Parts: sequence; structure tokens; C-alpha cells
Amino acid sequence: MKLRFLGKNSTVGDCPTLYVTDQETYLVQGWKIFANDLLMQLEIPEGETAVEVPTELFEHLTKDDLTVGEIRRVEDPIMILTPNGTFVVQGHEVTDPEALAQMEIPDYETVVEVPKAAITALLEEPRGADLQRRAQPAL
Repeated sequence: MKLRFLGKNSTVGDCPTLYVTDQETYLVQGWKIFANDLLMQLEIPEGETAVEVPTELFEHLTKDDLTVGEIRRVEDPIMILTPNGTFVVQGHEVTDPEALAQMEIPDYETVVEVPKAAITALLEEPRGADLQRRAQPAL
């Protein structure tokens, strides 16, 4: 799997990172989730995991030729918007040695792979919602 770096949101010791792959997926590197209250809200199937990342990480999607990098809906694969202003992203845990060798991953982080289409679908509101909003009578 070949990766192209899109960006990261770094502070000292924190480095959530976003990559695009040659397989129509994104790799989201983020913090492992240890908070029990957060874990209790998730149903994670075997072979998948979840990471926590700053919402601003997805602004780097514009570097993948997308006009918008702002997530506008919280749906699969983005499971939760936390009170701290972070997203919980669920996906297949990356185990590909070639892909992992291209990244620097601290012990407290891991990487999930999500379909490109699943992420880009969250950038715009569904057309039906727009039409429904326009149909609302003005007060």
C-alpha cells in the first residue's frame, strides 16, 4: 500500500495524521481510546478499532483535491463528536507492515483505514436535508 501524507495536527507529543492511499482509502492515525465512558458508547467489531483525533485534522482533505475539508455530519466511520471537540473514527486496524513502515506511530496511537467515499460523504449535507430545510415555513 502506498501512502501520501495529507497533514497532521501536532502539539508536543501529539501527532494525529491523515494519509490517502492508492487503494481509495484514508488512513487516520490518532490516539488510542482508553476512557471507559467513551468505549462504552462504541460497538467495535473484531478486526476494527477506533481512534480519537482533533476535528481540524480533516481540514487536510483539501490537499486531496476536495474543495471542502470540514466534516458536516457525524455518521459511520466518524462515530462521536466528543465534548473536547474531537472525533472518534472507527475503521479496520492497519496491520500492513509496508504501510506502517511509512509512518511514525507513538505507543499511545494507532491507525485505522476507512473508505475514501465514507469520509467524503460526510463533507456535505445530504440533498434531502437541504430540500427539507428549504420547505420549512418561515416564522
